Amino acid sequence: MYYSENTSIYLDGQWLKAGDAKVSLYNQSMHYGSGVFEGIRAYDVAGEAAVFKAEEHYERLLDSAKKMHIRCHYTVEQLTELTYELLDKNNLTDAYIRPLIFLGDNMTLYKVEEVHLFLCAWEWGKYLGDTLLNVMVSSYERPNPRAVPVEAKVTGHYTNSILATTEAKGKGFDEALLLDENGSVAEGSGANFFYEQDGVLYTPPLGNILPGITRSTVMDIAKELGYEVHVAYFPPEKVKGADGAFFTGTAAEVAGIGWLDGNPFKLAWEDTIGYQVAQAYQKLVRQPSRKPLTSA
Repeated sequence: MYYSENTSIYLDGQWLKAGDAKVSLYNQSMHYGSGVFEGIRAYDVAGEAAVFKAEEHYERLLDSAKKMHIRCHYTVEQLTELTYELLDKNNLTDAYIRPLIFLGDNMTLYKVEEVHLFLCAWEWGKYLGDTLLNVMVSSYERPNPRAVPVEAKVTGHYTNSILATTEAKGKGFDEALLLDENGSVAEGSGANFFYEQDGVLYTPPLGNILPGITRSTVMDIAKELGYEVHVAYFPPEKVKGADGAFFTGTAAEVAGIGWLDGNPFKLAWEDTIGYQVAQAYQKLVRQPSRKPLTSA
């Protein structure tokens, strides 16, 4: 699904075939989850790849690395240029891009100086599909922000997401909605969350959630459409039976939710603010983006 014998990837300054790339089995990221990554999308615009908000994604990647005390010597500009080269080498215009910064050999819990960069891309549809989602409130909470930097996109944090998703799927649901340590709604297993009531959108504040780039984009779109967006803490009970709800994320884009714990939302998806935002988002991401001048 992710690569073939012809797929090119970038690893530590070299362009390699995916099947030829090798990493050490003793790397700290594999054993202890200390690595950082991003999820980025490129869209086909008149036959050319347009990477949506590449700079913002790479700024977040480098910030995540800093928060995890991982040194990265690449700049946002270099990473953006490499991304377009990656797409060119694989003849991709509509693609999902995965940059990963991982660490070298170390079986201790000490800081590691050896740092690696891996870039890959593949064609990938909407992560959560195109139908309305049946969501459950998870028994798993988001990690405590006083224990780990939840605002960083860290590989090890996603064990929490895997547990929540596995629980939801095992109980017949499509996705999970996680709460914070105080019982307020935080986010999905891999996406931010919004709900709608009486023509107003509500979304949890930063602090217990990943600062989503799609989340920020959706807030801007909603305001441009004339809707209020309130950032506030709220319990799941306030969401159940509301007018509508949706998830946002680079992989998920804008994904409508039909039910929460078996409770349907009042409005048809096509009558919600979320639907309007989703349509506007699809237009926005398919606008031409600024390709680095030094790219081929």
